[in-house]
Amino acid sequence: MKPGETKEIYIYNTLSGEKEKFEPLNPPFVGMYVCGPTVYNDVHLGNCRTFISFDVVFRYLQHIGYKVRYVRNITDAGHLENDADEGEDKIAKKARLEQLEPMEVVQRYTVGFHRIMERFNVLPPSIEPTATGHIVEQIQMIKKILDEGLAYEVNGSIYFDVKKYMEKEPYGELSGRNVDELIAGSRELEGQSEKRNPLDFALWKKASPTHIMRWESPWGEGFPGWHLECSVMSTKYLGEVFDIHGGGMDLKFPHHECEIAQCTAAHHKKPVRYWMHANMLTLNGKRMSKSTGNTLLPQEIFSGQNPFLSKPYSPAVVRFFMLQAHYRSTLDISDEALAAAEKGFRRLMDAVALLPELKAAEKSTFDVRAAVQKVYDALNDDFNTPIAIAELFEIVRIINLMNTGQESLTASDLLYLSERVKALVHDVLGLEDDTRATTDTSKLDAVIQILIEMRQKARADRNFALSDQIRDQLLKAGIQLKDTKEGTTYTLL
Repeated sequence: MKPGETKEIYIYNTLSGEKEKFEPLNPPFVGMYVCGPTVYNDVHLGNCRTFISFDVVFRYLQHIGYKVRYVRNITDAGHLENDADEGEDKIAKKARLEQLEPMEVVQRYTVGFHRIMERFNVLPPSIEPTATGHIVEQIQMIKKILDEGLAYEVNGSIYFDVKKYMEKEPYGELSGRNVDELIAGSRELEGQSEKRNPLDFALWKKASPTHIMRWESPWGEGFPGWHLECSVMSTKYLGEVFDIHGGGMDLKFPHHECEIAQCTAAHHKKPVRYWMHANMLTLNGKRMSKSTGNTLLPQEIFSGQNPFLSKPYSPAVVRFFMLQAHYRSTLDISDEALAAAEKGFRRLMDAVALLPELKAAEKSTFDVRAAVQKVYDALNDDFNTPIAIAELFEIVRIINLMNTGQESLTASDLLYLSERVKALVHDVLGLEDDTRATTDTSKLDAVIQILIEMRQKARADRNFALSDQIRDQLLKAGIQLKDTKEGTTYTLL
């Protein structure tokens, strides 16, 4: 740990509903698992907020001396429509619609996800396992749960027996759900489902004759349950009990609740010491939804190609905007909020750029270590980035006063300030000045719009050869055009 700066860290544990002192199982080692994306579509902004939030957790723990193994999975099989136990796998459905192999869908959107994470300056995890790469381990865990008498087979599918599990263990403790009320409120009628009880969930599903993604198992050809994947991958790489499990608030129930049940059934241990959940994003005060059109993709913010914003905003500005709210708070994205964040970001970056130009003095007129400690205190308090940023802006004020000669620091204090501010801004918050990139993006957008207009004219003139040539050449350059009823948009691949 860095002396004089880090005290005790407190994390809000969703399981207890309280802030708890962070005490890793095997210090200085920390194991952290975060549920990654289901790669059947472009990653949405709400997911990006979750990954940015846990990127700061990862960065900060490393910054203060912990050796973190960060595991974030890729769900490339088994995630059914509406997160239910019936229906079609989301990736298989996308593959069928686009007439592609499922792994083509997986590859396309995994690459796209990584590119967006890079633009947001999100560090890659230590390990990024895939569900399809751990089918054998998933079958092994199912066997363990069956041996414990906590699962049952019906027509080649395996279901977890929640009522049997509840004879010895609680179910619903993470989300605070009342199980009796959940059962009573279920609309499933007797005989409609092959499950014994409505709350039972799939560990393995028998593949229908038309199901594309399927694997051999002791129970016939099928595919794994979505909840099972994370239980297997987290415990394989972090152990049967590990420190931190994170994800979006929407995963608390049923996904994370089911993870606890599966791991406890298989290993006789609660798997996670600290459960952390990032909250949701809204757009202009309303829930984001594809069906209502109230939705915004990251690349649409970067390009400015959307009906909600007056201009493009850089990935760093969007990241900074997200960190101005606590990860457990809801956050509303709007043009006004992003514009204000851009001004704040610019002020912070300008102050960081001033640091090398500041001159040392014979005496210090303020307590630099106390000012820096306040930033650390905020981060130690459940990674409170908005308070940390507010304290950084107090330091920004002092930097600007030093630049005009109204405050001063000795050489050693100035070196300390410079090193700490740069580390906190760049290494912990992950903020880099990409204003130039935004300008370039804006220019690129203007050029692409000209080409889109040329293509539209070619199509109007029935010059389809030229129209196709423009589309194909842009695709080779990593720019995919999408023709919709509203017009032509593009995505940077």
